[in-house]
Amino acid sequence: MSDKKTLFIDGREVEFTDEPNLLEVIRKAGLNVPTFCYRPDLTSFGACRMCVVEVEGRGIQSSCTMPPEAGLKIHLNTEKTRRIRKTVLELLLANHDKECLTCDKSGNCELQQYAEEYGIKRIRYPEKPLDEYLPIDDSSPSIVRDPNKCILCGACVRACSEFQGHSVLGFANRGSKTVVQPMNGRPLGQVDCVNCGQCAAVCPTGALTIKSDVEAIWKEITNPNKKVVVQMAPATRVAIGELFGLEPGENSIGLMNAALRRIGFDLVFDTNFSADLTIMEEATEFLERLKTGKNLPIFTSCCPAWIKYLETEHPEMLNHLSSCKSPMSMLSPVLVDLVPKHFNIDRENLVVVAIMPCTAKKYECKRPELSRNGRPDTDYVLTTQELGRMIREAGINFKAIEPEKADSPFGEYSGAGTIFGASGGVAEAAVRTAYEFVTGEQLKDVDMKSFRGTSNRSRDIELDIKGTKVIVRVVSTLKEAEKSLKEIKEGNAKFQMLEVMACPGGCINGGGQPRSCDDSKIKEERAEGLYKEDAQLPHRKSHMNPSIQKLYQEYLEYPNSHKAHEILHTIYNDKFAGSYKDVSKNN
Repeated sequence: MSDKKTLFIDGREVEFTDEPNLLEVIRKAGLNVPTFCYRPDLTSFGACRMCVVEVEGRGIQSSCTMPPEAGLKIHLNTEKTRRIRKTVLELLLANHDKECLTCDKSGNCELQQYAEEYGIKRIRYPEKPLDEYLPIDDSSPSIVRDPNKCILCGACVRACSEFQGHSVLGFANRGSKTVVQPMNGRPLGQVDCVNCGQCAAVCPTGALTIKSDVEAIWKEITNPNKKVVVQMAPATRVAIGELFGLEPGENSIGLMNAALRRIGFDLVFDTNFSADLTIMEEATEFLERLKTGKNLPIFTSCCPAWIKYLETEHPEMLNHLSSCKSPMSMLSPVLVDLVPKHFNIDRENLVVVAIMPCTAKKYECKRPELSRNGRPDTDYVLTTQELGRMIREAGINFKAIEPEKADSPFGEYSGAGTIFGASGGVAEAAVRTAYEFVTGEQLKDVDMKSFRGTSNRSRDIELDIKGTKVIVRVVSTLKEAEKSLKEIKEGNAKFQMLEVMACPGGCINGGGQPRSCDDSKIKEERAEGLYKEDAQLPHRKSHMNPSIQKLYQEYLEYPNSHKAHEILHTIYNDKFAGSYKDVSKNN
């Protein structure tokens, strides 16, 4: 007798296992029903009622909240379910700002998609009067909030709460006056938003979008007096291809280099280079703290959302942060200092652009601590999505162009640099170098797979560095990070290093990446793309990168030198006290 569990979808027997709801069973069977509020990585909400199905003996049910049961007979497209979905769509459209042609989400909007699929040509309900439209909030450096395009699905509210434990966004008012907004209706730029962009990533419409710098960069590129240089982060290369029909995880770095030059960037560099630079500084800093026992555990400092979270919520713990800048903010001052000399470019006319998977990087580049002589080292940040838009605007056939290499010397990188884009990658890269710094011996097995994984948001890895026991904790999402901070404050923490990335799975799933919230496997495929490149590179440890070695010899002297601290390290802002803490003096 078989013990398999089955149910019936439109008369067809379908097997199920541990799927949490009918919607996942339906999708596993190669079918689908529409939904606005459901995201696999968030709790089921059942708010939009688009995913309704008809269950024999149970009537109309929302498939995202109903668990599967053996023997159920489910019908997806009955007269009732289609009528309900069309009614929902008409009601939403009646209350929606339908300026689709000028909306950033046009062509990638679920409301637009379903209205077309269900043939909505006429709306039977009165439309919202123009005098009831609310102002657009563009106060954030990272996100634009348009409440007139919100459909109250609640995905952004849950993402902020369940990923970051922060609850910046919430429901206000009742009935027809209900809105999603920051606390007390304040502008997004005036609350403790960490700019991670996960709210925009899960938003099905144009209610939350990335604040674009595309036009400003086109203006710089077309200015004949400007020399525009660009760097791109590890995670972007395994995601941008999705915008042009490539598979998630396919490494498009050669195509990116070529596309950036065709757009008009004068020099193309790679943030992987400065990821190696970060490891040189951070591994040295970690070993010094391990030796003295001071300010442990050390916190990695690559994620700007994590930095801001500590500054606003836990300023008393800022001394635990590594004083290292992020790879983006390390490479930019190096470019500012050395590109004018190496390439005969006037500093005043040099523009530095970074391509990042992260909306919080737009906030990071504006931090006053990362400016010199009144000008930021990174002038602009574009997300992966924005670069995709520029490639399309430039008429470039992304899949057809010939791959090209980055410019030297800031385009050479190790495998350790490329894995920065995945959760656990920073810590794994640091340990590869720290081991050889401590022991003076070659680390033979560099594939430390215990650091890897996109589904487990917190994991401890115990290491033996020639008799020295070290525990490294890797977490993604600030909600998980908060648990680790509690352990430290209570004196129960056994780990000596804490890697934190605010986005689930790390930068591969950043708020500026192509949409991935409907398929959790996309994160895994992107991460695998980075580890595949790591395995293929001739150097897999940051300190073995010849260009990094040369940079220290000719410019930075040695890791954690006075010159290195001047260029590559920073201070953090206690936003409660309004003072600056120079953590580099406490290491």
